[in-house]
Amino acid sequence: MSTNGETGLPIIIAGAGIGGLTAALCLHAQGHEIVLMDRARQLSEVGAGLQLSPNACSVLDQLGLLEDLTPHAYAPDFVKIFSAKSGEELARVTMGTFLKERHGYPFWEIHRADLQRVLLEKVQASDGISLRLSSEVIDLESSPYEHLTCVFQDDEISGNLHCRALVGADGVWSRTRRLIPGHEDAHYSGQVAYRATVPIDAVPERWRHDAGLWFHKSAHLVHYPVRGGRELNIVGLVEEAWEDETWSAKANKETLLKIFRDWPTEVRNLLTIPDAWLKWALCSVDAGGPWTHGNIALIGDAAHAMLPFMAQGAAMSIEDAAILAEHMHQDVENIPAAFRAFERQRKQRVQHIQGISFRNARTFHYGGAMAFARDTVLRLSKPTSLAARFDDIYGWTPGQ
Repeated sequence: MSTNGETGLPIIIAGAGIGGLTAALCLHAQGHEIVLMDRARQLSEVGAGLQLSPNACSVLDQLGLLEDLTPHAYAPDFVKIFSAKSGEELARVTMGTFLKERHGYPFWEIHRADLQRVLLEKVQASDGISLRLSSEVIDLESSPYEHLTCVFQDDEISGNLHCRALVGADGVWSRTRRLIPGHEDAHYSGQVAYRATVPIDAVPERWRHDAGLWFHKSAHLVHYPVRGGRELNIVGLVEEAWEDETWSAKANKETLLKIFRDWPTEVRNLLTIPDAWLKWALCSVDAGGPWTHGNIALIGDAAHAMLPFMAQGAAMSIEDAAILAEHMHQDVENIPAAFRAFERQRKQRVQHIQGISFRNARTFHYGGAMAFARDTVLRLSKPTSLAARFDDIYGWTPGQ
């Protein structure tokens, strides 16, 4: 493959989710022309709540997006941790002003669709970024000339587009990842996330403010306000076999309530409120596998999908976009070398956070003596010390 590609040709990004949109903005800020492709006919409001920790907000601030995101975000004062066996509050993690003063940026909870919409509006307002929907990248071919050829499929035809490089931001089931020799396939974790959002006025007062985390054997529950505090996001994460034909599906409320049948009554009452639930199979991609090959680079879930037990999946995609762009200044001469440098810089951090997520998956679902030990440690912990445990994650900023 060519090592640089002709200056002025675009960089193609496969996938217009959070990682792809952020990468388009970061690379465009470096002076690149961008073609953003997504196989969806329209970018719909999929997903539910997510957490934007200070490390992610530092990138979004550089892009000038924090003001636009503020009306959609919610900053909880605490994460309250409960035992779902006894109903007891075990601990509180200080958030809000404490984290903003400590790291310089807020810790926000936000609906994925709101974040995607703000990113998309910025993309659409940027000359030099074009968005092509109903278009899926199939291959990247070398040529005897300075350019590369991206092969894509839209609703009607297969097409070719000359480009400098390809960035795969097409998620856990990435097609771009297949172009990386020795790539890692996604693996089902044995866990399922049941998700719903409801108007905040539909839930009792006790659920409307702080974030909550409930532990139980083989399951846990997370809830927090989104959309500027106007809705409550509820996620039940359970160990369960996956039997549906697709990796997301409508969920049966009665099945969910059966899973949570021995939980406190107030939790079960909360779970009856949503009219509809969706469920997702939780899958991961080993971050230790290859992320780059020649003029192809993977970012976000395509490179290292992680379980949501550290709430850093979106943040890692956003960080990836920023660091990739740092290595891709406009007149970069050796794109494969730049991509390899990006992978070297990012891999250790991402593997570290992915490892925390895997360990939390076990810790959150302990039973018996292990649960007792976990709960005892939490009871003895100070709210600020629990928050400070993640300084190495939340304190990251671009350029580090």
